[in-house]
Amino acid sequence: MDRSGHLRLMARYNTWMNDRLIEVAGKLAPEALNAERGAYFGSILGSMNHLIVGDTLWLKRFADHPAKWPALQPVIALPRPGSLDERPFDSLAALAVRRELLDRTIEAWVETLTDADLDSTLRYQSMSGKSFNREVYPLLVHFFNHQTHHRGQTTTLMTQAGVDVGVTDLLALIPQR
Repeated sequence: MDRSGHLRLMARYNTWMNDRLIEVAGKLAPEALNAERGAYFGSILGSMNHLIVGDTLWLKRFADHPAKWPALQPVIALPRPGSLDERPFDSLAALAVRRELLDRTIEAWVETLTDADLDSTLRYQSMSGKSFNREVYPLLVHFFNHQTHHRGQTTTLMTQAGVDVGVTDLLALIPQR
């Protein structure tokens, strides 16, 4: 599998897992979703909000790339999060709408990327204002890895809350030969 194929697989996995998290979270009462669980972002909903915040930050950075990828247009108007622990959504229903927009955007954008795009440089600033110049492909690997990391934390919180997320392995989406 080439780099583009790998990124398309990761984008599909991202959507598949986010859909599962929202479905399973829907089985929990709002009190359970918001209960402080000692996790880095506090609650299940806090962790799911962090995924939205992280994805939004990175997609807005990618949208600033000189290529001006048309598939990233939906994120340009979104508000830029002010902190990594920001909670833009206090309900699962509202979060699910944004999650769907982001996931559709990610999948559509990844479909358009060329090798030249992946080899290009993204100039961006961290939330603290530090400037970076990094190659797009490794940044996308980080982007998808970050999602997987925090979804893993979220599935643990859900298990602790008494709901089973089921299979979460990327392996479930890798086709048989």
